[in-house]
Amino acid sequence: MYVSARTDYAVRAMLAVTAEHPHLVKAAGLAAAQEIPLSFLQGILLDLRRAGLLHSHRGVDGGYALARPAEEITVGDVVRAVGGALTTVRGLPTSTAIYHGAATALHDVWVAVEAAIEGVVDHKTLAELSSISVKRN
Repeated sequence: MYVSARTDYAVRAMLAVTAEHPHLVKAAGLAAAQEIPLSFLQGILLDLRRAGLLHSHRGVDGGYALARPAEEITVGDVVRAVGGALTTVRGLPTSTAIYHGAATALHDVWVAVEAAIEGVVDHKTLAELSSISVKRN
């Protein structure tokens, strides 16, 4: 699995927001603390907001906060929000890879790789990674 800078930054940003919960986190402060270029981070935050993982609040006292409890947001949710599918074969969904002849069994390998990755990222929450307890209201 290739983890792009965008994906790495997104997970780091979400963990930083989780650590500050319930306080709002400003994009500039987040960029500085995580050493992420602000212009790059702003696009990532927009994708995370569109995916329903973050809420944004405007104004002088504005910033970003989790849209759901950290226990309900997995690393897989974040990865998909900024990068799409976890695995692809030649840019297409893994399940659509079809092989013939000597390579026929390769399809099963790619599907197993996808399942293994999902087994990790879809079962690791932000709360677990940040080692904090986020109270539900």
